[in-house]
Amino acid sequence: MAVADAPPDIPAQTRSTPRKRTRRGRVQSGQAVPWWFLLPALAFFAFVVLVPSLQGAWFAFTDWDGIARERTFVGLEQFREILDGRGSRTAVGNTLIIALSVTVVQNVIGLLLALGLHSAVRSRNILRVFFFAPAVITPVVAAYLWRYLYAPRGAINAVLDAVGLGFLQQDWLGNSSIALWSVVAVIIWQFAGLSMVIFLAGLQTIPKELHEAAAVDGAGPVRRFWNVTRPMLAPAITINLMLSVIGGLKLFDQVWVMTGGGPGGATDTLSTVIYRQAFQFNQFAYSTALALVLTGFVIVLSAVQYGYLRREERKAS
Repeated sequence: MAVADAPPDIPAQTRSTPRKRTRRGRVQSGQAVPWWFLLPALAFFAFVVLVPSLQGAWFAFTDWDGIARERTFVGLEQFREILDGRGSRTAVGNTLIIALSVTVVQNVIGLLLALGLHSAVRSRNILRVFFFAPAVITPVVAAYLWRYLYAPRGAINAVLDAVGLGFLQQDWLGNSSIALWSVVAVIIWQFAGLSMVIFLAGLQTIPKELHEAAAVDGAGPVRRFWNVTRPMLAPAITINLMLSVIGGLKLFDQVWVMTGGGPGGATDTLSTVIYRQAFQFNQFAYSTALALVLTGFVIVLSAVQYGYLRREERKAS
C-alpha cells in the first residue's frame, strides 16, 4: 500500500504569526484595538459631562438667576459673597467636620469588625451579613427610618425611658448642639459595614505563614497587627479612606431628609446650601460658585490623601 507523501514544509512567510500595526493605524489580528475606536465614547462623554460642567463653571462668574436670559459677568463677586456669608462658612465647617469624623470613626469601626469576623467565629458569616446589610439600603430610606427613631416620641427616647435612662432623652434632630452628630452617627451606622467588607477582602490576602512566623519570633497580637497586618492592608486602607472622605464631603441625602440643614443651619453642608440656593432661592450663580468650592475641596483633599497613602503603600511593600 502506497504511503502518502509528507506535506511540504510551510514557507516561513505563510506561518501563523501575530500581525503588527500598519502605517495608517490599522491593527490586524492579535493586536490591541486602535485608540480611535474610543472617539465616539469620548465625544459623547464630552457632550454630556465636560461641556455642561464647563458651562456651569462659567455661571459662577456671572449674576444669572437660573431663569432669565440675561446674565452679566461679575468676576469673583460670588466667591467674595461666600467668604462674607456666615451661612456658607458654617456649611464649609460642617462639611469638613462630617468628612473628618466619618472617615476616622467609620474606618476604625470597620477595621475592628473585620478583625473580629476574620477569626474563627462560628457565626461570622451571619454577622458579616448583619453588619453589611445597612450599606445596601438606599440612603433616603435609611434617613427616613432614623428620622422617626430620633423623633421626640420615637423609639430611641422610648427605650431610654423604659430602661430608666429618661434623663438622657433628647430632641436629637431639633437640638442644634447635637443634631450634626446625630446625622454623623447615622452615616457611620450605614457604611461601617462597607468598610468592614473591604478590610475583610484585604485580610484574606495575607498569608497565615506571616502571622505564624511572627508568633514564633515572640510577637504579640498588637505587634503582629502593626508589623504584619497593617502594611499588608495598605491598599484596603487607601480605598476605604478615599471613599469615606469623598462621600463625607459631598453628603446630601441623609442631611436633607433628616434635618433639611436645620435647626437654624446647624447641620447645613455645602451640598444642602447648593441645593437650597439654586432651586429655592434662584441664586444659581451663587450655588454654582459653592459647587466649585466643593469640587476644589474634593480634588485637593483627595489628591493629598491619595499621594500620602500611595507613598505609605510603597514603603510597606
